Amino acid sequence: MIRFDDIEVTFGDHVAIPRLDLEIEEGEFFTLLGPSGCGKTTALRTLAGFIQPSRGEIHIDGKVATRLPSEKRRVGMVFQNYALFPSMSVGENIAFGLTVQKTGKVETRRLVDEIAAQVELTADQLEKNVAELSGGQQQRVAIARALVLKPRILLLDEPLSNLDAKLRVQLREQLKNLQAELGITTVYVTHDQEEALTMSDRIAVFNGGAIEQVGTPEEIYDRSGTEFTCNFIGAINRLSEESVRQLVKGGATGLDPAKSAYVRLEKTALDPRSLGERGIRLDGVVASRSYHGAFSTYTIDSHGSRIRATVAENGDVALAEGSSARLYIDPSSILQY
Repeated sequence: MIRFDDIEVTFGDHVAIPRLDLEIEEGEFFTLLGPSGCGKTTALRTLAGFIQPSRGEIHIDGKVATRLPSEKRRVGMVFQNYALFPSMSVGENIAFGLTVQKTGKVETRRLVDEIAAQVELTADQLEKNVAELSGGQQQRVAIARALVLKPRILLLDEPLSNLDAKLRVQLREQLKNLQAELGITTVYVTHDQEEALTMSDRIAVFNGGAIEQVGTPEEIYDRSGTEFTCNFIGAINRLSEESVRQLVKGGATGLDPAKSAYVRLEKTALDPRSLGERGIRLDGVVASRSYHGAFSTYTIDSHGSRIRATVAENGDVALAEGSSARLYIDPSSILQY
C-alpha cells in the first residue's frame, strides 16, 4: 500500500532522515513513534507531499507518488492543532475540501451529514462556530474534514496531544474503532508510548531520523530489538552485573553479566506466587514505596540495582522503608544488549 524506498530528507546541511525504508500494509493502523525531533513528523509530511525528499521514492498503491502534488495523493491530514477555520461553522469546516472541489450543494450536505454522524457530531453542532466546541469535539471536526473527501490514507500528526489525559484515553478508543469500521489505512504520529501500544497494528520506533525497530505492540514491548527501544517503551529496570550474576547462581541460563540487562516492572514481584516456578529470588532492602490506588510501586535496592516492582493493593500491610525484602524476577523476561 505505502512504501518508503531509500528516502532521504535534508534541510540545508541538516539531514533529518538519512535513509528510510518502510512498508505499510493496506488497512493498517500504523504508528510512527519516537521522541521530539526524531524524524517521525518529517516522514509523515513527506508522505503527505508537503516535503520533497532529496533522495528515494514514495510508492502508494504500487505507483510512484514522490512528485505527485499533495491533493492528488488521496491522503487526508489531521494536524496537531487541528488547523480549523475559526470564522466558519463546524459544517462549513467539514465541507471546505468539497467546496474547493466544487461539489454540488446537495451532495456536499449529504456527505457532511454522513461523516458527522460517523464521528458523533450532532446536527446542532454542525451549525455552531468551532470555538464553541470542546477540544475533543474540535478534534472530531478535523477528522471529519479529512475523511469527507474519502481519502485512501488518513495521516494524523499527534492529534490527541492538546487534550487532557482523561479525554485522550476516551478518544483513543473512538479513533481506533472508527478506523477499524472504515478500514482506512492510517499513519499516526505520536511520542506517547501508551497511545502507540493501545492503538496500533504495528509500530515503527524512530530515533535520530532512523528506524530502530518495526513490529507489533507486543514485539516492540516484550522483545525490544535495540537498547533504545527497550528504554523508550514503557517503564524498565536496569540490572547491575552483580544482580545478573546472582540470577545465574539461582539457576538462570543464557544471561551474560557483561551485557546491559533490563527487566520490565511487571516481570518482577515481591510475592513468589506471582511468577510461580519461573521466579528467581534476590534479597534486598526497601528504598521507597509510591502509592497509586489500585497498586503500589516498591523500589528495592538489591546487589547494586534499584529495582521497581508493582504490587496490587489488597489490604496487606505495606513494607516499610529500610525493611528487608525478597524480590523475584522471571529470567526469561530479561532483555540484554
